[in-house]
Amino acid sequence: MKKPLALLLSHTLVLCIGFALGIYALPLLIAPAPPSAAALQAQAAQARYQGQFRRELQDSDALHWGEGRVSVGTRSIALEGEIAPGPDYKLYLSPEFLETEADFKRLKPRMLRVGDVKTFKNFLVEVPEGVDVARYNTVVIWCETFSEFITAARYQP
Repeated sequence: MKKPLALLLSHTLVLCIGFALGIYALPLLIAPAPPSAAALQAQAAQARYQGQFRRELQDSDALHWGEGRVSVGTRSIALEGEIAPGPDYKLYLSPEFLETEADFKRLKPRMLRVGDVKTFKNFLVEVPEGVDVARYNTVVIWCETFSEFITAARYQP
């Protein structure tokens, strides 16, 4: 009786580990190519604001982080750096700097969802027509699927 139970538990454990690894690896496997260095440099040259993603934010951890330079322009937002891979990342603009999930949930009604983040080493996200980036001061990356704070960067005081 112990052997079938041990087999069931071991197979269930392996299945759960495989599922978790699949959730982590799938976004990496299906991610499009990152923007070219030339595209990032062109965006940075026309950007009105600069910010910095840092790993040391309060709710950042080994699986949820970002680092690098963020350039915010009237037409696009770019990252020259890296974010932890994951599914369903969204880029938001916030009127206040934040670094926790609780702050994100509190401020979400005042934030603007700009678009999807589909690459994890460098990205370029188009700013929708009519959006005034000067009304906000922080870029936030949020995982919609798991309601996880990934990172944030203040780009103006």
